[in-house]
Amino acid sequence: MVNATPDNANPTIHSSTRSNARRVRVADLDLSADDDLAWDRLGHQLEHEANALELARSNANASLQADHRSPRDEIDEDEIFDLIRSISDPEHPLTLEQLAVVSPEQISVRNGKRPSVLVQFTPTIPHCSMATLIGLSLRVRLLRSLPERFKVDIKVKEGTHQSENAVNKQLNDKERVAAALENNHLLSVVQQCLSTADQRSSTNGGAAVAA
Repeated sequence: MVNATPDNANPTIHSSTRSNARRVRVADLDLSADDDLAWDRLGHQLEHEANALELARSNANASLQADHRSPRDEIDEDEIFDLIRSISDPEHPLTLEQLAVVSPEQISVRNGKRPSVLVQFTPTIPHCSMATLIGLSLRVRLLRSLPERFKVDIKVKEGTHQSENAVNKQLNDKERVAAALENNHLLSVVQQCLSTADQRSSTNGGAAVAA
């Protein structure tokens, strides 16, 4: 006979996506006697459960295949701007958006087989010594946030810095960027700039606020 007292008196109840059709519970079947009908009902119940499980697995596999075939969501300039707008300036307690170093108009996104992102930024002064550090922060933020399929280019906006060619060359040289990030002091400064990256800036000159 089935024990009158269940082993687990307080089981966790999970919501079910299966049909609400009435099921035969094993506990309701008297399997202690030589009752062919009871054993037949148990056999039907187990067969029903096996079929339901197989159907669920089939549906799950079909869903995964459909997701794999579906086109990738495209990324636009506004999404890129949201990722970088709240990065802190290395010298001032303000964000790059508040200082107009970055803006949606300075961002270009190309989706397709070879997706890429180009972010141009405008240093606050033509001889800004922090230009490379700002660009490095932008690159690290995007590399950490975007899918690997995206090629990322970071450039100083033309005509806004006296050493723009040298800065651009350094920011888009993978080996130089990797070497720079191996410098613990430099990396800590970049991390500090990125510490506010998940916040949304206020455009009235106030402090960044949490998104």
